[in-house]
Amino acid sequence: MNDNLYIDFHVIQTVPPSCVNRDDTGSPKTAMYGGTMRARVSSQAWKRAMRQMFRDLFLSDYLGYRTKNVSELVAEKIAADYEDIDGKEAKAAADEVLEVAGVKSGSEKKDALFFVSSLQIGHIARLAVEYHKDKTLKKEKEFKRRLEQALNDDPSVDILLFGRMAASNPNLNYDAAAQVAHSISTHTVSNEYDYFTAVDDCSPEDNAGAGHLGTVEFNSSTLYRYATVNARELAENLNPEELKMAVKGFAEAFIRSMPTGKQNTFANRTLPDMVYVTLREDQPINLAGAFEKPVVAGGGGYAEESRKALAKHADQVYGDYTSVPAKAWVVGAEFGDSTEKVNMKELLDKIESEIGEYSAGKG
Repeated sequence: MNDNLYIDFHVIQTVPPSCVNRDDTGSPKTAMYGGTMRARVSSQAWKRAMRQMFRDLFLSDYLGYRTKNVSELVAEKIAADYEDIDGKEAKAAADEVLEVAGVKSGSEKKDALFFVSSLQIGHIARLAVEYHKDKTLKKEKEFKRRLEQALNDDPSVDILLFGRMAASNPNLNYDAAAQVAHSISTHTVSNEYDYFTAVDDCSPEDNAGAGHLGTVEFNSSTLYRYATVNARELAENLNPEELKMAVKGFAEAFIRSMPTGKQNTFANRTLPDMVYVTLREDQPINLAGAFEKPVVAGGGGYAEESRKALAKHADQVYGDYTSVPAKAWVVGAEFGDSTEKVNMKELLDKIESEIGEYSAGKG
């Protein structure tokens, strides 16, 4: 393999009546595509679900926090590690060093969420204690550089995958090594409404009325989901074992996770109908064009027709513009002669093995 390696994930997933991702009016998100209305689940919603699953896949040292309360996290670390500094002093020290570093931290609406790793919190806590004992450090440019370095060293896996933007100090930015597309339905959808009532358990027997009336908007769809990971960019910050762990964890979380909006109401959690994964050495390729013409349900429903449309479009793109992938696997379907059919465990093992070979080749 050459130095470039992109792992592309293509998922067909049927979701029953649900409202997993709402807009500002409470309606399921939608998008116009191919001239018709499609169901949509935003990339932000799915990345949030993935990060929640990361907690089960990675040790805490490999995970970060996206929060306005960085100062509180640093203060808690100081108080835990330094018995001679009380909570009030710890918070003051944390506030001061974060201000020097250019990180706005607090509950103010103007303050932005900041993505910070568990290890970076420890680094900043140590520097905050140093600053607490020697206030002259604030005048030293070298101290600010050390703070920035502390906030750049040891990024968490989720920071490396999803990136970090710090408007108050661009030196703290991280480019994302992964991209996640907005999921869209492969077919036209129309949102529907569920009219519901809630009965007051303690109402008088002669009161036949409902205690509450309401509506909830929903739809059902077969989604096309796409994501890609740039292994070369990840490898710049992770050792070979960490790289295998990160890509394998991303793969499992992307395939198995689901946003939890209105989940108690609809119990809509599903697993994909099909997962198609490719290793590419040229560029990542989103195959959403397979569904620019909305799929029409056949005897096998939308899922079967969506699998066929995706396979046909992939062959066309590979033939017209680029070569077939270096490696390709599929779970849950047949996908041409050059694609190996595997189960979920085999898929994850093969991804891990290929990333190991890639790392060995770079070494």
